[in-house]
Amino acid sequence: MAGGIVLIAGVVALILVVSGTPWRLARNVVTIVHEAGHAVAALLAGRRLQGIRLHSDTSGVTVSRGKPEGAGMVLTSLAGYPAPALLGLAFAGLVSAEKLSAVLGIAAALLLGVLVMVRNAYGVFAVVVSALVLAGVALVAGAAVQAAFVYLMTWFLLFGAVRPLFELQRKRRRGAARDSDIDQLARLTALPAAIWLLVLGVLIGGCVVVGGMLLVEPAVGGPL
Repeated sequence: MAGGIVLIAGVVALILVVSGTPWRLARNVVTIVHEAGHAVAALLAGRRLQGIRLHSDTSGVTVSRGKPEGAGMVLTSLAGYPAPALLGLAFAGLVSAEKLSAVLGIAAALLLGVLVMVRNAYGVFAVVVSALVLAGVALVAGAAVQAAFVYLMTWFLLFGAVRPLFELQRKRRRGAARDSDIDQLARLTALPAAIWLLVLGVLIGGCVVVGGMLLVEPAVGGPL
């Protein structure tokens, strides 16, 4: 039964990612993790985090203070797009180790950290709604529902990290994303934006493959 839930959750997550309106709503979660990735990287690089803004078009921005160039700025700019996939990979590892409660705890801590740093009304709304859903599942739902939610969230983070790369490239072709993360990386380094897009694609794709294997292997090999 658990194996079936894992696979069904994966199919539902994939449908969410390739859909229209459901994706536009669920993409807020990807944006929250994306900006959290920038924020964590900025702190690790020794930069001063100023705040996070989340917008209703599912875009976002993280502002930090520090040197405008160098390895710290490169790390900060690089961290956004792969953050959902990396978090999904971490969750997949925890799921494989049967630590589902740890996934819920980490998700709660992430939302709390973002909420503290959000500096606009829509951002607060998006994080609070996400936190209420998480709290409802963690505090009210039974073990089976919690497990299904964790599987769905993990799959969604993995799959949901892929589509923004295609959306980014479409915008860049129209000249509508001249200040994107990969364009900032191109200005900070000697590598063109296309190379950084490839780097992100390989990194995210690797997370999806490894994370998917961690999730699927117990499902096809036997009960969790």
